Amino acid sequence: MRLSKNLTQEGLATRAGVSLGTLKLFERTGKAGFETVVKIAYALEAEREFEALFPPSQITRIEDVVEKAPRKRGRRK
Repeated sequence: MRLSKNLTQEGLATRAGVSLGTLKLFERTGKAGFETVVKIAYALEAEREFEALFPPSQITRIEDVVEKAPRKRGRRK
């Protein structure tokens, strides 16, 4: 994605506000902290793709939560 936007590693790192080493490590291993991944996604203007990974949860009515049957617990031996 970085290359398709004609960005260098240095350019993307600066734009995302992360160190060049962090970006290189992320590109090489896919490992990075959540905040770093968010910064890179926004710097690449990939917010929609990133947000699609976390679909909104359904809003539950408080009445439904209260009416749920209590959980059964196993006996200790």
